[in-house]
Amino acid sequence: MTSITPKTWAESAPRLIDVATGRTPADMVVRNGRWVNVHTREVLSGYDIAIAAGRFAAIAQDLSYAIGPDTTVIDAGGRYMVPGLCDGHMHVESGMVTVTEFARAVVPHGTTSMFIDPHEIANVLGLPGVRLMHDEALSLPVNVFVQMPACVPSAPGLENAGATIGPAEVAEAMSWPGIVGLGEMMNFPGVAMGDGRMLGEIAHTMAAGKTVGGHYASPDLGKPFLGYVAGGPSDDHEGTRLIDCVTRARLGMRPMLRLGSAWYDVATQIKAITEMGLDPRSFILCTDDSHSGTLVHDGHMNRVVRHAIAQGCPPVVALQMATINTASHFGLEREIGSITPGRRADLILTSDLAALPIETVIARGVVIAEGGALTAEIPPYPYPASAKSTVRLGRSLAPADFDIAAPAGAAEVTARVIGVIENQAPTRALTARVSVDGNGHVIGNGRAADGSDVCQIALVERHRGTGGVVNGLVSGFGYDKPCAVASTVAHDSHHMIVVGTSKADMAQAANRLAEVGGGIVVISQGRELALVELSIAGLMSEERAEIVAAKAATMVAAMESCGCRLNNAYMQHSLLALVVIPELRISDLGLVDVTRLEKVDLFIQN
Repeated sequence: MTSITPKTWAESAPRLIDVATGRTPADMVVRNGRWVNVHTREVLSGYDIAIAAGRFAAIAQDLSYAIGPDTTVIDAGGRYMVPGLCDGHMHVESGMVTVTEFARAVVPHGTTSMFIDPHEIANVLGLPGVRLMHDEALSLPVNVFVQMPACVPSAPGLENAGATIGPAEVAEAMSWPGIVGLGEMMNFPGVAMGDGRMLGEIAHTMAAGKTVGGHYASPDLGKPFLGYVAGGPSDDHEGTRLIDCVTRARLGMRPMLRLGSAWYDVATQIKAITEMGLDPRSFILCTDDSHSGTLVHDGHMNRVVRHAIAQGCPPVVALQMATINTASHFGLEREIGSITPGRRADLILTSDLAALPIETVIARGVVIAEGGALTAEIPPYPYPASAKSTVRLGRSLAPADFDIAAPAGAAEVTARVIGVIENQAPTRALTARVSVDGNGHVIGNGRAADGSDVCQIALVERHRGTGGVVNGLVSGFGYDKPCAVASTVAHDSHHMIVVGTSKADMAQAANRLAEVGGGIVVISQGRELALVELSIAGLMSEERAEIVAAKAATMVAAMESCGCRLNNAYMQHSLLALVVIPELRISDLGLVDVTRLEKVDLFIQN
């Protein structure tokens, strides 16, 4: 298809006025629909919508006068006319596909605007990687706005990333046409302590008149939180409890309630609206992280809106949280988020406001999807060679690289263990009694001496070829046979995470990912059960979303065949190195107690 680059409202205004007043025909008229007005929270029956120059020109009960010989006429047949859905915070890379492929996957689900934070590619390729995704976003026939990554690395001193971003890079990016703000400010301790680098990034963003994204991943709502809010972040998607969103809203932040592939944080927090009666215009819905299988099979923002409605939220309120609230937050209320004159002509036709079947999707005045299928041609976006071949181990790894040496003479040891929490981003800091073999190495074969579920985890450095391997223990995956799962998607520094019960399989899995340039692989007893190749920065595939989703399904099945029963276990796997979310994580520098923001020993002395 030919993408319509949206002209400014000023450039379009003469044409819009002429269509609205009947002096010239519209490009498209949608007739006889139920207008879902998210400004007034009304559903108004029997309305027409006139579209010209990719924008809404007029909405009235009879716009037959705007129909000319070349006007496309769509009969809504009494269906609901809903603004195109907006995702207020998300990471394209979590879908394991490019921005183009992500758009192809979500447009049939009614998403026409996305606010993306490409800090995954930033941790691998730095500012040039952000520019690649920014330029790709501008080429698309839907709205993809970019937030400049704020924390690369996310926790200086506790990890090393493949690149570094600071105030100078933020200042440069603020001049780019598609940048709408600063991405999630994950270094919340830095902001609360007045760190000059973090405050410098925020200052450049505010000086540009743009939005500062938040990420306060701590349950402490006392002085550190108050300091963080005073530092400037204006939204936050890390709340998991009712008190989290209530406190944020009361202090002028926009709580972003997320439902991703593995994050289920809407149900507990939406009670602020459904039970406490707080003003819903302060709240936003988002996905944060969705893998390709969720996008292709379950949906995107339509899935989040349905879920909110299922929790008792009135349908139009849920839609406000996925349209106008998001647009207003980013200062784009005059561009997107509602079906009102002058806005970009993004809308959905649906026959049921609660079930929300996405029957027709119009973006910038062009029908782009029908009946759940993309009808527009969106060609692949070419990534340069500089964005590939980014997995550098420096050497071939051997099983001995995954040995965990116990204190001399010990038959059993007490060890710190990362505890996975199903459907949530935080982990638990657990301890377990683990056995030691005859060679003095900890046994992490899936079951600890005390009967708990414990296997090995390793962080393999992959940016500079140092050959470094940091070993630890993890609980919650349930692997009960010799196996290994390795991934170069390892938020946020994106080294390689290997989890397994067999050191031979762990070495084979790591070497396999180095061979293919990144991705996810499942190995069991020397046999490759699944492979998802992610050649772009070790994060994204060059293949179509449907193909990636099929490979990801094979990966999930392979993990299950090894004993894993977690919902979306891969998403949990990929976050085990995220050293800005409590409680216990692993980095290329060692085991990290995120609550205390310090490195800790694997073994606890009795």
